Amino acid sequence: MAEGANAFRIRAMTEDNARAVLLWRYAPPYHLYNAAPGEPEEAVGVMTDPQFAYHSICNERGEVEAFCCFGGDARVPGGDYASEAVDIGLGVRPDLTGRGHGHAYVRAALTIAVSDHSRTVLRVTVAAFNTRALRVWEKAGFSRTARFQRIADDLTFIVLTRAAEP
Repeated sequence: MAEGANAFRIRAMTEDNARAVLLWRYAPPYHLYNAAPGEPEEAVGVMTDPQFAYHSICNERGEVEAFCCFGGDARVPGGDYASEAVDIGLGVRPDLTGRGHGHAYVRAALTIAVSDHSRTVLRVTVAAFNTRALRVWEKAGFSRTARFQRIADDLTFIVLTRAAEP
């Protein structure tokens, strides 16, 4: 377990935390981040499978405030992910979005990205309309490097990268 800023407890995703995250519901236009309907046990299995590297970011009471993942599940179909990088996905509990805590959650995810992965470049993919997330990642030192349309619905996404710090 890693300790992040703001006394977050960061740990591998548990089944209970995965179930909690899967219940999160965002209002439009952020509803694209809602978990897909279907078999929740299959989604729990993915989120707790070490190959997908999901982590819970919990407060001091053990409540999940955010989660992050690394690798393939952090990528969006249609993007060019040919270059070596650690792909980072981040989700924040809906009632905590827009409250100015994004920087702390990004720092927590970056702590894991740098300590658990050996690549020299970090990469995130964000929906173009999500100006709050884009602002947070840019303040964390990421730069916009690509733009593309998602295959399923032509929604525009932006890829941001930055060098990993030791």
